[in-house]
Amino acid sequence: MNTPLLPNPESKDPAEVLVGRKLRELRTRKGLSLRVLAERSGLNINTLSMIENGKTSPSLSTLQQLAQALDVPIAALFDSEAPKKRVVFTAASQRPQPSFSSAQMQNLAPDFAGSRVQPFVATLMPGMGSGDRMIVHTGYEFVYCLEGAIRYRVDQDEFILTPGDSLIFEAHLPHCWENNGQVPAQILLILYPADQREELGGRHLSLNYTQKELTMKIAFITEDGKTISQHFGRAPYFLVLTIDQGKIVHREMREKLGHGQFYAQHHEEEHHGTGHGMDAASHNKHISMAESIADCKAVICGGMGMGAYESMRRLNIQPVVTDLKSIEEAAQVYIEGKLIDRNELLH
Repeated sequence: MNTPLLPNPESKDPAEVLVGRKLRELRTRKGLSLRVLAERSGLNINTLSMIENGKTSPSLSTLQQLAQALDVPIAALFDSEAPKKRVVFTAASQRPQPSFSSAQMQNLAPDFAGSRVQPFVATLMPGMGSGDRMIVHTGYEFVYCLEGAIRYRVDQDEFILTPGDSLIFEAHLPHCWENNGQVPAQILLILYPADQREELGGRHLSLNYTQKELTMKIAFITEDGKTISQHFGRAPYFLVLTIDQGKIVHREMREKLGHGQFYAQHHEEEHHGTGHGMDAASHNKHISMAESIADCKAVICGGMGMGAYESMRRLNIQPVVTDLKSIEEAAQVYIEGKLIDRNELLH
């Protein structure tokens, strides 16, 4: 289900050149090198260079990975920037129409100032779809079939949508979609995140990110080295696992700073107006907590605050919130690329 870009008939440049130019602009604006973006997205640095130079056509799943790594809506990679508006009317003939091989994603809310909802009309030719991997993100996804037929897979269930059929589901469930019929199909696709601070489209991402790396370290928040703690701040230890070619080859318990060490500081900061755990002092506290796992790719916990979650991301340590209790089970699921980040559990 790869979907290379086709030229945009309304532009002098082919679509892959415009996407490459936009990608370089966003990456530069955020102060990221190609190497750092490659690490964040799980994509090969040579692939990124070719995309930026308009020499290759990224698939929709690749664009989703890039949007997540850049913390932007996926539409930001192919929409031109314009002043944001509180009310947007888009005539059918004026929809932005970036083309992906035999597919097309039309943004129905270009330049809209709100960030709680992002509607698209997706038109797919036979065999085209969301990409070759399952997708997860926070919040909810709504689908309404306009023409043709679309096959949607959500977790272990499969649905065939024909005109008039609709589907809505919790978007942390792994899902994908494809036109497996013989004629073009069209759907109304609406993404709605669980948290207003999340950039829409940013977590509509591929699952198999871990399998791109042969060797890595991941940290688990724990109190006993066997179970995953439900509280990031209170737990006294990290269990750090070294994974080599899909196997756990080393285990190490590391001490972790907790709320106890910051008790006086915590009460001194209570009166500040910043959101819980989102102020500069809290970020510094989270930096101290994470010092001992600076060599880890990810930190996995049963629960944490939004402030700690954002701090880990800023430190280039991928935070994952899970409802699994066993470290052994969660580690194996992570290695398989199937551990879902249930960030609806953030507090």
